[in-house]
Amino acid sequence: MEARAKRKYLRISPRKMRIVADVVRGKNAQQAIDTLEFMPQKAAAMVRRAIQDAYGNLIDQNQDERIDDERLIVKTIMVDQAPVIKRFRPVSRGRAHPILKRSSHLTVVVGTPDEKEPRSIRQGERVED
Repeated sequence: MEARAKRKYLRISPRKMRIVADVVRGKNAQQAIDTLEFMPQKAAAMVRRAIQDAYGNLIDQNQDERIDDERLIVKTIMVDQAPVIKRFRPVSRGRAHPILKRSSHLTVVVGTPDEKEPRSIRQGERVED
């Protein structure tokens, strides 16, 4: 069981957002929220809000089932580039330097880990006895 949340057109560069996203990827959902609470980055609040939204979506989708909070993990967290706002700064000799104001799209998937056995060998490898 899993649920997703998307936050679009966030006014922060994807590069800065990915630093925070990498910290919580694969962690327990509640542990990720607690970690983000004390991070000083601007992106931490945005990622925390997205994880909370995904958790709320999971509860809404599975109202008849009991959800074990201890087993919930941040399965996927993706940061994609959104449209760039272009501005220009005038400089000497009638020229202009571009200023690119980047923005991000954030996608978070929260759910329980898959019950499948992890594969110990890669696809196409032979097993030697």
